[in-house]
Amino acid sequence: MHFTINGSEYDADPDIRTSLLDLLREHLGLTGSKKGCDHGQCGACTVLVNGRRINSCLTLAVMHQDDAITTIEGLGTPDNLHPMQSAFVRHDGFQCGYCTPGQICSAVAMMDEAEQGWPSHVSERLDGDVTLDADEISERMSGNICRCAAYPNIVDAISEVWGERA
Repeated sequence: MHFTINGSEYDADPDIRTSLLDLLREHLGLTGSKKGCDHGQCGACTVLVNGRRINSCLTLAVMHQDDAITTIEGLGTPDNLHPMQSAFVRHDGFQCGYCTPGQICSAVAMMDEAEQGWPSHVSERLDGDVTLDADEISERMSGNICRCAAYPNIVDAISEVWGERA
């Protein structure tokens, strides 16, 4: 099978039942995405597929051969961090760090969703004018669990990056 991940081309020959998460971690050595619950409940495995966030533990790798897949490794480098990665560092948006790759990938996609005017369950308006306040961010990030409870810092990091985009 052929995959485009973080802008690079990869060939792999996994079993057709292999999840996207296991392909990334076990076959390609891209271990940034974490296997937390392996049931789609924690969000530690969140990656971007064609710009949209998905739980990579819930989808088969074979379903994404023609997709553009972005993992935490593809967002930035240690010498050139993505703005969201920098904000997480500045705001101490992590403690143990296990959920951080999924949190950051989800936050990047969530801001794109908000920029496109997608409402959430707590959006007061449905006309495409989205304001990412703390309640809106918390709702939109609710699929990503942090067992250390760094939520206020995560919200602060996302708020900072959102403010820079506006």
